[in-house]
Amino acid sequence: MASNAIDLSAAVWRKSTYSNGSGGDCLEVCDAHTAVVPVRDSKVPHGPVLTITAPAWTSFVTSLKSAPAA
Repeated sequence: MASNAIDLSAAVWRKSTYSNGSGGDCLEVCDAHTAVVPVRDSKVPHGPVLTITAPAWTSFVTSLKSAPAA
């Protein structure tokens, strides 16, 4: 059986530019893949990774940007 797993052993993760310097509650994403966007919790770097399709991620980010500020 073929594996669909993505090798993230050498992944370069980035936090949001809205993240504060004190290690707040953040998501990190890896931009190295064109079809998917791996996402993880910055507080648990060796924990699980959620993999989202690139079109779904684009739609999610677009929705966030257009949402009114709380």
